[in-house]
Amino acid sequence: MQTKEIQLYMLAFPIVFLWIGFVCAISFMEAWLKFRAPGVTLPLGLGIGSLIFKALNKVEWVFAILMAVDLFLLHRGIGINPPGILFLTALLILIIQTLWLLPALDARIPLYQQGLEVPSSPLHFYYVATEVVKVACLIITGILFLRSIRIIS
Repeated sequence: MQTKEIQLYMLAFPIVFLWIGFVCAISFMEAWLKFRAPGVTLPLGLGIGSLIFKALNKVEWVFAILMAVDLFLLHRGIGINPPGILFLTALLILIIQTLWLLPALDARIPLYQQGLEVPSSPLHFYYVATEVVKVACLIITGILFLRSIRIIS
């Protein structure tokens, strides 16, 4: 294995695992736990959630940009290989979440806060589904990085 490839994955694998950790901690733990806290109403919880998910989205973009720069500078392109395809899939999901799902979900919050009847929507399901796929892509990418630098076989 070339030294440059080892350097690539030595930098990329901590980024991918930090990204996984942030998404799992917020999307799969904090998001539903906050509604179990005493005194947290649906409108209050949605407001808190909106703030937290906007912050998470910004952090995810930092991780995505760092990985993209790392892959392009050290590897001269992402390439048509499993880590590259999986990273691009996670990036596409992040773009969809940023440009469509998060704004659409945020647009519904004021209706809840005003006490209005809000029609059912599949948006939350779509967001959760995209998070599951994104995390799966990132986990497999991380495993491939670890195999490439011979941390795991």
